[in-house]
Amino acid sequence: MVSYAQDVIFSQAFLVPETLNSSFTGSLRSTKVGSLYRSQWRNSTFKTNSNYGFFDTWLERYKIGVGVSFLNQTENISSYTYNQVNFNYSMAFQLNDTWFFRPSIVAGFGMKNYGFQNLLLGDQINLNTYTINTSSIDPAILRSQRNFFDFSSSLLFNNADSWIGITVRHLNKPNISLTENGNAPLNMFLSVHAKYYLPFLENQRTLFNRKSKVYLLSNFMMQGPYNRLDVGGQYVFENQFSLGITAGLTPIKNEFTSSIVSAVSTFVGFRWQGFRFGYSYDFNTTNLLNTGGIHEFSVSYDFDINIRALNRYKCISSF
Repeated sequence: MVSYAQDVIFSQAFLVPETLNSSFTGSLRSTKVGSLYRSQWRNSTFKTNSNYGFFDTWLERYKIGVGVSFLNQTENISSYTYNQVNFNYSMAFQLNDTWFFRPSIVAGFGMKNYGFQNLLLGDQINLNTYTINTSSIDPAILRSQRNFFDFSSSLLFNNADSWIGITVRHLNKPNISLTENGNAPLNMFLSVHAKYYLPFLENQRTLFNRKSKVYLLSNFMMQGPYNRLDVGGQYVFENQFSLGITAGLTPIKNEFTSSIVSAVSTFVGFRWQGFRFGYSYDFNTTNLLNTGGIHEFSVSYDFDINIRALNRYKCISSF
């Protein structure tokens, strides 16, 4: 039997970049905390909820960023739950007057609970007495929980306005097999992502245009037989308000491809003092109808909001 697994992909990756690249850990040289909630296909039996939380800080004495993040995912149709806690470590190096290089590593521990305790196997049914046995000797009986260690790494290059990054998850390909002696390595997840500043409003005379910025967004992801390319744009006003849109494309066709455009994501963000709030909604463009779409809500807080003087290791704003 062949099985495939996919990582959770958050629509607000460009508002909460910690979900995308661990090199953002400590990137503002301040302490940050945040959370994100994702509700997927809430009108269908395949409803899935995902929760993400993070905390990171910058240690000026050692010039490193450290942090911890937690991911939880549950499925409505089954008792499946997935939990993982990650510990992040990042560094920052100045390449020249404008560009920085930020490598990072992640060590995590994952737990998958499949809820198979509710399954009824063939040898548990006694047709003669019309009773159900509580135990089974079926050789194909599945484990209800799988624990594993997980390792990832990311790279990030940035200047004051733009960045490009690479993330590779599951470097050790942890075994997520359901059987006691089985071997089902989790496919590595590759992401190449970028946010590029388009300076065509810089020379405009109006105050509104001078306070506005436009970015080009892209994120190519691949895991096993699945691939996806998110492309779009983002508008930011005075680093306080943001809105954007991306289209999810399938650039490499395979047997799982049903449409070139799989989804359209819209998102909006608002910054107030140290708080940042975000909301996104995904429109499905495939044959899945009446699923209720995908909603995401996020909130984060920077404990040191006066970051303008912290230029040496400063990364661009999440907006």
